[in-house]
Amino acid sequence: MRLAGGFVFPRPPAHPHPESVFVDLTPFIEKYRQRFHEVEALLSSPEAFANAQRGQELTREHSALKDLADTGDAWLRVQRELRENNQLLASEPAGSELAQLAAAELKQLETENQRLSLEVQRGILPPDPTDSRNTIIEIRAGAGGDESALFAADLGRMYQRYAETRGWKVEVLDASPSDLGGYKEIIFMVTGDRVFKRLKYESGVHRVQRVPATEAQGRIHTSTATVAVLPEAQEVDIVIRPEDLEINVCRAGGHGGQGVNTTDSAVRIVHKPTGIEVRCQDERSQQKNKTKAMTVLRSRLFEKKRSEEDAKYAQHRKDQVGSGERSEKMRTYNFPQNRVTDHRINLTLYNLSAVIDGDLNPLIEPLADNEMQQRLARL
Repeated sequence: MRLAGGFVFPRPPAHPHPESVFVDLTPFIEKYRQRFHEVEALLSSPEAFANAQRGQELTREHSALKDLADTGDAWLRVQRELRENNQLLASEPAGSELAQLAAAELKQLETENQRLSLEVQRGILPPDPTDSRNTIIEIRAGAGGDESALFAADLGRMYQRYAETRGWKVEVLDASPSDLGGYKEIIFMVTGDRVFKRLKYESGVHRVQRVPATEAQGRIHTSTATVAVLPEAQEVDIVIRPEDLEINVCRAGGHGGQGVNTTDSAVRIVHKPTGIEVRCQDERSQQKNKTKAMTVLRSRLFEKKRSEEDAKYAQHRKDQVGSGERSEKMRTYNFPQNRVTDHRINLTLYNLSAVIDGDLNPLIEPLADNEMQQRLARL
């Protein structure tokens, strides 16, 4: 799979929904219904639009609260009907016509309850302000030598394919290829609609169990790669003083073509207060490489700032990925069993071939649901 800058994620070698926790939404619905009536009263006052901006804010809040209140009322109605049908089933003889009708309606109500419950939960949780950001993904080979570098390339290709399915753009910022065609390190930007909202769960140690192509005895090896997912920072998020930067230029190395390798276009930037180092050699233009390197640096600093201000939204990159040891893992990819397990939510799927080819939704959606349950519990 060829990306911007001439880099290729090699195709992988041929190798032979957690249950949601019930949350009583009634207190949340009552709270927001009360606020809905307060805003409605404010809007009826002549003073509401004395300040045009304040009037617009109240109008938007009123609209959002009305939708939430309507959905909440529908959920409460379904809860009441579920109780009534369960009581009817308990009181009627098994197999009676009335019991059969109640059982059929119960299935429909359970489906409707699940849909409305998710809608209410999404409505009452404030959005993460970084969810709409573009995203920088950093993948590094961990334990396992050459096999871990090949696995890092597999992960890069997996995210590339997932980005394609969502209409996102992927641009490589820097890469260090390994001798066998993998990557010791690869950093790329993913741009599109709500990228960070979907990819933020991918940070951590990824572990692979498979028979390497170089293994003559057919033994299964375990290797790791680390993934860090950083929301793109804006200039208003982080102010970087020129005197805090050490900038060096040098000749690019590795793949990239004769023009790249024979000019002093590679850029290395060190942020002296934090010691964070970034390099970029993808472009022939020194200025373009500097711009890309500054984008990565700003995003790393932004992530560090976010973790210090509010640890519930993110961790610093080093905390996210750990040391890359085999014992540290957030997800395991077992090729012989066609199995992928996300250890954070104890979710196991037997569709590894589809996942490694970019079908990440069966993993991302349960992770998003789990995060929503945790945020509700904190409320």
